[in-house]
Amino acid sequence: MSEYQWAYSLVDSSRVSTFLISILLIVYGSFRSLNMEQEAKQKEKERNGQPDTNVQTLDTMQALCLPLGASISLLVMFFFFDSMQMLFAICTAIIATIALAFLLLPMCQYIIRPCSDGNKISFGMCGRFTAAELVSFALSVTIVCIWVLTGHWLLMDAMGMGLCVAFIAFVRLPSLKVSTLLLTGLLIYDVFWVFFSSYIFNANVMVKVATRPAENPVGIVAKKLHLGGVVREAPKLSLPGKLVFPSMHNNGHFSMLGLGDIVMPGLLLCFVLRYDAYKKAQICSAETGVPPPNQLNKISYFHCSLIGYFLGLLTATVSSEVFKAAQPALLYLVPFTLLPLLTMAYLKGDLRRMWSEPFIVTIPSKHQEV
Repeated sequence: MSEYQWAYSLVDSSRVSTFLISILLIVYGSFRSLNMEQEAKQKEKERNGQPDTNVQTLDTMQALCLPLGASISLLVMFFFFDSMQMLFAICTAIIATIALAFLLLPMCQYIIRPCSDGNKISFGMCGRFTAAELVSFALSVTIVCIWVLTGHWLLMDAMGMGLCVAFIAFVRLPSLKVSTLLLTGLLIYDVFWVFFSSYIFNANVMVKVATRPAENPVGIVAKKLHLGGVVREAPKLSLPGKLVFPSMHNNGHFSMLGLGDIVMPGLLLCFVLRYDAYKKAQICSAETGVPPPNQLNKISYFHCSLIGYFLGLLTATVSSEVFKAAQPALLYLVPFTLLPLLTMAYLKGDLRRMWSEPFIVTIPSKHQEV
């Protein structure tokens, strides 16, 4: 029975929750990004071609530098966590508040729509906001404050979900080339810091940083003010750099998945969803015509990559159970999402187009104005 214990652990509630939530976050974040892009194009037409500046598009240099920047941040948190933990906790709370408000905004818009005219309320230098935006921000602040006071894992997960969706929605990959460079660099980053950092730093840097709790800012302030009762009650905070799901059947057991293992593959899936929508629009236009029927054309790049993500996450989970050690999830997620996508793009004849700036429409010279 014990030989197949790893197989039974795959259907544990914590594992199932990890699979479902991570996939839902990627799907929701990708469609939210696509919807934002379509709205931005509509506003761009209304503003006579003025582009939307709310979205950050990564270029080749940024994709190459991101793993290096992540490594430096990891080392800073590893060596200076004790002296900077209050700063880390406050900065995380502020960023998570904004991201959670973004996650809650559609729900608030749906609830408030019947009793709101949609007009924006002015707050002077702070800007103008709709009633739904104010309600979502108030809910977000309330959740983060309760998390600071209680340190509950469910509230931490809610903040982490907001961070995932916001990152996927506001950061975009322009091409398959940039996507491949970014994910390959992050795969090397993940493998090094999980498997090889212990040989250099005498500790698994990735695991230690991910699992180290921070002192509660409320407790630190109370200690300065000599409020002994508050200090004893203030719990340590596990920062929302991961999603944690405890098991319902095995007390003390939980599954953990880093936000980067959701966000980084999520950026790739967001890119292919945008490309699927772009290609569909091109096919429907009179300029390109309709391609001959093909069974392969019925499979979208998004569905192919999403299935690959699921299989990669499943492989990472099996590996962690078999080897009884933390695994770099991107080691499995990147090949399972990227390689089928590259193969499918090659077979469909889209690889050259997707590789470099597929969304930039080139106008033939005979149509250009002189």
